[in-house]
Amino acid sequence: MPAKKRTRTYDPARTRAAVLAQLGHVRTAVRGLSAEQLALPTRLEGWTVRELVAHIGMAATAVGRSLALPEPARQDAVLLDWPFATSANSAAIDDFTRRLAAEQPDLDAYLAEVERGLAEQLDAHPGTRLLATNVGALPLADYLVTRTVELVVHTDDLNAAVPGLDVPQDKQALAAATRLLADALAAKAPGGSTEVRIPPYAVVQCVEGPRHTRGTPPNVVETDPLTWIRLAAGRIAWREAVADAKVSASGERADLDALLPLMA
Repeated sequence: MPAKKRTRTYDPARTRAAVLAQLGHVRTAVRGLSAEQLALPTRLEGWTVRELVAHIGMAATAVGRSLALPEPARQDAVLLDWPFATSANSAAIDDFTRRLAAEQPDLDAYLAEVERGLAEQLDAHPGTRLLATNVGALPLADYLVTRTVELVVHTDDLNAAVPGLDVPQDKQALAAATRLLADALAAKAPGGSTEVRIPPYAVVQCVEGPRHTRGTPPNVVETDPLTWIRLAAGRIAWREAVADAKVSASGERADLDALLPLMA
């Protein structure tokens, strides 16, 4: 999936703080889960809560695994390439996750070690350090933005799986994830006929057609950040979200059903 070469910039310090904060929120919640709760099914087919938590840790340790590889000679990918490549290694990720869950009986200790390791790695390497990732060579600072998406999406999966659980979403993590996935939509469907509003974090224009220049655009989509992330990640369907009034869509070019989800 070709992406726009120009992307918005993210504050590396804020991204780092957001990733560590969200990881901390998950660890605090997992510490209180019983064996029965860890055995509950999730909306990720075949995964229990235990596997889901192991995968959340794995998403963070991906930084260290990439840092352990030789640094690429040059950058050959952009941040907006990442959302469209998330399913490329799904079978290998599933296998790795299951093995990891079986090898980590104490998930609190596991996540604590993940937190410590990630903080140390981010202290030791500049944001400009190139990483070999699943989409190509990206700067560490950009790759860390992708971790906000992983953490926000899977924190939401965790809340959906365990009745009564309400793991908070760090505001900076939610903002970064929302913006990246909004920009991914604009890259997938370039144009200026439809305005997608996700207050308070993002507004993008997309979809081919007459370009709006002033006043209220003829085609407007508006939703909240978490609903947008669920749509982009395939956790809810467009028509379901519209029917439940989670999304407002007005105008003949405001139907995004054919463009979602972004992350297969």
